[in-house]
Amino acid sequence: MFVKKRPEHHRPYETMNCRLSVVTRGLHRLAQLIVSLGLFAMIVSHDYRELSLPGALPNDPAREDLSRMIYPSQNDIPWRSHFIMPSDSLERLFGEDWIYVARFNRIDRRHVYPGMTIKAPFNMNDFRHYEPMEKAYPKAKPFKKYILVNITEQWIGAYAYGELVFSMPAATGKKKHETPVGLFRIDAWDKHHTSSIYDTADGKSRYPMDYAIRFHVAQDKIAYWIHARDLPGKPVSHGCIGVFDEVMQQRIYNVPFEPVLKDAEKLYEWTLPDGNTTNKSRHGPIVEIIGSLPTYRALPPPPPLPSPQDRKRLLWKKI
Repeated sequence: MFVKKRPEHHRPYETMNCRLSVVTRGLHRLAQLIVSLGLFAMIVSHDYRELSLPGALPNDPAREDLSRMIYPSQNDIPWRSHFIMPSDSLERLFGEDWIYVARFNRIDRRHVYPGMTIKAPFNMNDFRHYEPMEKAYPKAKPFKKYILVNITEQWIGAYAYGELVFSMPAATGKKKHETPVGLFRIDAWDKHHTSSIYDTADGKSRYPMDYAIRFHVAQDKIAYWIHARDLPGKPVSHGCIGVFDEVMQQRIYNVPFEPVLKDAEKLYEWTLPDGNTTNKSRHGPIVEIIGSLPTYRALPPPPPLPSPQDRKRLLWKKI
């Protein structure tokens, strides 16, 4: 049977549906705008600490958040926490000033890796002029060469007749393996020393202790040295005192490509007696070790206020 098709203008329900679709799309866009404005208001008005910026784990079992290390000499220096991302390195972040940031954190380049947190400067001049050791140390005034090790600061100072000649960061003994405190005297030097107890991480060789300076032999015959080692930014040794030596790291780990930090060699050469032709002496410089292990914050410090660019990026990410 033939059914006559109704003309288009006789379909009012289709016209109504079209109008409803336009209204629905308009309401949807209005809702999106309202939500976007609401999120923007939340980001601007709420506590910036609630932003989902990357950061260290709250409990930090491996102690990779160096911003929690408390050194008294840094109390009056403004700095911010910086979480290391996969593309970060000290050189990329701070250019030619990376050395000052490494010293401030007591860390070498090999130990700056994604997932850890370091202290970064607000003003690089504060890091350039950072010096935790006293310029003059009266107790060292009678001596031509005198080494002061401050465990609390994780730092070494070399003094000549009581005046600071140079200083450098260090890594002393960790908890239950603390470096002994007191007055000692250097009695041996060994430019190519290796540990008689500990191996490298891969177990392929004894741990290198280049430019080793012995200052104490305990009753159990355990010797304590100042020597080249890795500096991860915290007390980590079994009692010896480690200082920067990227030449050793390049030889053992093939990083960094171009060694720069050579504190171990500098201290070794400075402590050698004048005209020394042997690696032993009963009249080496005095080594004084003071202080106790630095405090580690239970919780991380509050993050710095994000820049306007960070806020804008987070806003669009949420939208």
